[in-house]
Amino acid sequence: MDKKAYEKELIRLQVELCHLQAWVKKTGARIAIIFEGRDAAGKGGVIKRITERVSPRVFRVVALPAPTDREKTQMYMQRYIQHLPAGGEIVIFDRSWYNRPGVERVMGFCPEEKARRFLEQTPRFESALIEGGITLLKYFLDVSEEEQERRFHQRVKDPLRQWKLSPMDIESFNRWWDYTKAYDEMIRATDTRHAPWWIVPSNDKKRARLNCISHILSSIPYERVPFDKPKFGKRQRRPNDFVDDVTPRNIVPEVLAGAGP
Repeated sequence: MDKKAYEKELIRLQVELCHLQAWVKKTGARIAIIFEGRDAAGKGGVIKRITERVSPRVFRVVALPAPTDREKTQMYMQRYIQHLPAGGEIVIFDRSWYNRPGVERVMGFCPEEKARRFLEQTPRFESALIEGGITLLKYFLDVSEEEQERRFHQRVKDPLRQWKLSPMDIESFNRWWDYTKAYDEMIRATDTRHAPWWIVPSNDKKRARLNCISHILSSIPYERVPFDKPKFGKRQRRPNDFVDDVTPRNIVPEVLAGAGP
């Protein structure tokens, strides 16, 4: 996709996200957005473009680590429920409770019986969230085998991306068809009328980002909230008795020759 066209449309969508943010704050809306998908499908890139121009106090990203020993003894949904949005919040789950029928199931971290019970119970759980007033959006980013492999090799070569290559990524590379089977069953079982899955083809990252953000905006019936321009008034005058602090301080040194302030 043409870079200039992409950047122009991205800015336009990010302006709309700011309008959405103002509406959410004013109305006290509660929105939860789930991002799932193949490893290296671009979830992080979409989330970054959603959040880079808005307030982290309204758009809150939840990316939970592996459960602790204590959390392993709790109800499975318990560690996620505490992160659900309060009034005036949009919570973005960078992976979610769908870890259970995905990576946990494929890697044998949970028994098959528990994974199947999850698939049976989750539609009722999500229905309760929606009945309680939460707007729930679910996105699955999909990428081809060839493109995933290209991105993995790109991570190996790039020091800025090597941290993205985890042992679970290597396993997902080796177990492509195990994950395909698990994801297909997950989507069939939990793609409901009240909480449908939206598939995001993401071989083209730029198009995936624009398509996904546009769909989020079109799925929430927000309205533009008029912006009240503040009146700054006049600054204080420097007090006659003010004395400059001349104590030596540590100043961060310049690293570029000839760089100015």
